[in-house]
Amino acid sequence: MKPQNNEISFKNAAEIAQVSVATIRNWIKTGYLNITSAGNVDFEGFNKFMDEVAGKEKLNSRANKLKKDEHNHKKLSLEIERKIKNTGKNSDKLGNEYELSLSNSYRNKEGIYYTPSEIVKDMMKNLIVDEFTTFCDPCCGSGNFIIEALNIGIKPENIYGYDLDTNAVEITKKRIFNKTGYKSRNIVSVDFLKYTSSQNFADLSFDLIFTNPPWGKKINIKEKERYGSIFGSGKSIDTSSLFLFASLKILKNNGKLGFLLPEAFFNIATFEDVREKILQYKIERIVDYGKSFKGLLTKTQAVILKKVNSENSENFENKIICQSNNKIFSRTAESFQKNPKKIFNFWLNSQSSEIIEHLYKLPHITLENKAKWALGIVTGNNKQHCSCQIKNDYVPVYKGSDITTAGLKEPSCYIPHHFSKYQQVAPLEMYEAPVKIIYKFITSNPVFFCDTQQRFILNSANILIPDNSIGITPQQLCDLLNSRLINWLFKSIFNTHKILRRDLESLPLHTGYFANYQCFEEQTFLDYLHIRQTKEGTYKIVRSV
Repeated sequence: MKPQNNEISFKNAAEIAQVSVATIRNWIKTGYLNITSAGNVDFEGFNKFMDEVAGKEKLNSRANKLKKDEHNHKKLSLEIERKIKNTGKNSDKLGNEYELSLSNSYRNKEGIYYTPSEIVKDMMKNLIVDEFTTFCDPCCGSGNFIIEALNIGIKPENIYGYDLDTNAVEITKKRIFNKTGYKSRNIVSVDFLKYTSSQNFADLSFDLIFTNPPWGKKINIKEKERYGSIFGSGKSIDTSSLFLFASLKILKNNGKLGFLLPEAFFNIATFEDVREKILQYKIERIVDYGKSFKGLLTKTQAVILKKVNSENSENFENKIICQSNNKIFSRTAESFQKNPKKIFNFWLNSQSSEIIEHLYKLPHITLENKAKWALGIVTGNNKQHCSCQIKNDYVPVYKGSDITTAGLKEPSCYIPHHFSKYQQVAPLEMYEAPVKIIYKFITSNPVFFCDTQQRFILNSANILIPDNSIGITPQQLCDLLNSRLINWLFKSIFNTHKILRRDLESLPLHTGYFANYQCFEEQTFLDYLHIRQTKEGTYKIVRSV
């Protein structure tokens, strides 16, 4: 059925395409969609765009996935119901079979990735339980954490599990029955966030809560904000954060909580408020399990903590066991607390952590409020607009890959000098600034170049123009940012493949060095900071005699 006047609002178009309204506006700007009236685009044109352009040019990969990657959930549910009835004692494989039957788009939408048993066992090792211990998995799926709870001696009647997926809940109940003969009524298909935000949990609390929450589950932003307000999660309103705050609400004092989480949870600004929350408790272990889920590029990492009284200062003196890259070492909660955005860079040992603390204690400035920033040109379609050969009215444009530690490569890409055609362009004065610093955006090794020739860049590179207030020249700032020490520091704190403005604004810049040295040299810079580089590639403080 066509909408009235054959038009569709920006908001409804965004919901159908599963993109932001800003993206709809960009598609209008680049000529893919036509405005019919204020706030509306042509409906037939929108449908044609979704069918013919979004699929071929991959402007909307999420919409494409939904089109080509689906399953019949009703039919699958009937098949799972049949298998549950007909499966004998060997029901442990049902969970794996069910997960493999789910389409990627469904799993992504619901955040469904069932936890491998070896990770479950490791997360729950060394737990001390007795006949009264209560256990809860708020996102139980097909029951791997719950089965391990049975394995370590928790009574089935003391085990609770919640999940929206009725198929997964029935599989979990079947597994409990096959293992113990107990028909559990404590495994329930409910919305855990909705349930815990009501009064239903008023008299219910648990000694142990271990789970793998849905990562990035698609929830309406208003709902997220409402739950965030109820649970006090601040700006951390990703579903994994909301589940953690909700779980802390029903965890008993001295109880233990274990959450399996995406790597971003530990080092991205979005999760700062939830990191601050868990730093109030005794963190016992943080473990990196690597890339554990097929189809997901992110690492899986776990935090295990004990809910103790935050007023007891002794809790913060205890060491946190950190496990990463087959190495085990200890850190303090204070070392995370002092990091920018309270980042949990638990892959570093205590010596490296001391270097970071040392660098922040020395006199320094940051780029926060001391620079202008801009993105490279977003053409909307590089294949359509970019040429590898110079043409009439084309200008050279530089990519992130052109910025190297040895300098800037010769241009290999050219675009028409008609910037109104492109999806997103910064103010021209940013590109044409007499002096600016450009840097590669997608990389794990930051690299910067001081440009004095008003070059244009694509969006694989970004721009910063420092204020005069920083007290050093743009070239000196570029030399600092390109130093091996700052490169090490950036990777040691942020451990990311994107060079974000807010991260660069957090770096300590020891501009006082240039009061004694006009030109930058790595060794004299280290001497100035009272540190030296070790044979292993890390750093060590030079103690005064």
